[in-house]
Amino acid sequence: MSKVLDLTQQRRRRGRVYFNRSELAQLLGLYFDRVASGEWRDYAIDHGVGIAVFSVFRHSQDKPLYGIAKVMEAQEPEYCVYEGRHRVRRGRTLADVLDLFERRLKLVRD
Repeated sequence: MSKVLDLTQQRRRRGRVYFNRSELAQLLGLYFDRVASGEWRDYAIDHGVGIAVFSVFRHSQDKPLYGIAKVMEAQEPEYCVYEGRHRVRRGRTLADVLDLFERRLKLVRD
């Protein structure tokens, strides 16, 4: 026999996900650095059931360049960076996934 589930109870149990103050400080710090260099121009923050996403744009009318998501897995959050529909990196801390955007030095030879 099948069991009927009340989805409203499942959604309440899961709850909405938000970025906390320290996570927003990290995200906005990265954003402001990239705005200063002229790479990014706009951002959006979306909150939903089980996920929060910080999206960055080159132009306001474009699709997002990257989406940095916080997904609640059981009691622990998981962070992911998406480029379009492709997941580029995931990790257990926001610093781990933001390391993707760290500028690396390049060797230049004469």
